[in-house]
Amino acid sequence: MQKRQLIVLVVICIGFVTISFGQHKTYQIKNGFGIYGGITQYDILTDNLTTKKDNGWQAGASATVDIPHKWYNVSYLIQLSENHVGIAARPLSTSLGEEFVDYKIFTAQIALLMHVKLISSFLTIDVGPMIQYNGDMEMDDKKYENYIVNSYDNLLAKDLKDITNFNIDGAIGTSAGFGFFKLKAQYIYGFTNMLNKLNDSNLDLTGNDKKIKGNQSMLAFTAMITF
Repeated sequence: MQKRQLIVLVVICIGFVTISFGQHKTYQIKNGFGIYGGITQYDILTDNLTTKKDNGWQAGASATVDIPHKWYNVSYLIQLSENHVGIAARPLSTSLGEEFVDYKIFTAQIALLMHVKLISSFLTIDVGPMIQYNGDMEMDDKKYENYIVNSYDNLLAKDLKDITNFNIDGAIGTSAGFGFFKLKAQYIYGFTNMLNKLNDSNLDLTGNDKKIKGNQSMLAFTAMITF
């Protein structure tokens, strides 16, 4: 239900920006619509856990307003991604070895981006805020459920499921291309503590009683077709 609400919100935003800018009569402003997809590299930056970056995928759609007389363009976008991250754990509390347990995180983001023109609209720097909904962390393989998370004495791998679902991100990147085709690189950083909900879950944090804190770090490389 929450995913549907996000999609409806983006559709309304796209409709608003198309109507409001499209009716401007002084300049020949162009509206565009694009779809894109590609790969991600995902991590959680935290001092509480040992993590390992992993790859996933991203797909999205954007509505862009090309403003010829300005040094920037603007766009609304929605993007969905399935991301993966490894967290170090061990099979027994007395074991010295470690394995990386793989987790999957689904994210949906809506954003308003400014595209600073370096070479007209052919090369831009893209920057702006994002609102993100992400699902809980899901283990890829249930056989690791009872592994002990490194840095803790009794915290189980399955206990890391319930994370904060709504977060605020910032994005910076670049777009380059001609005509209807562009390549995009984007870095997304989570300003809010996406692991904060774990502090309210009455977990056994023996061995590391510091507040659990983690910020999302995502790289995305995509190709976009515009209409």
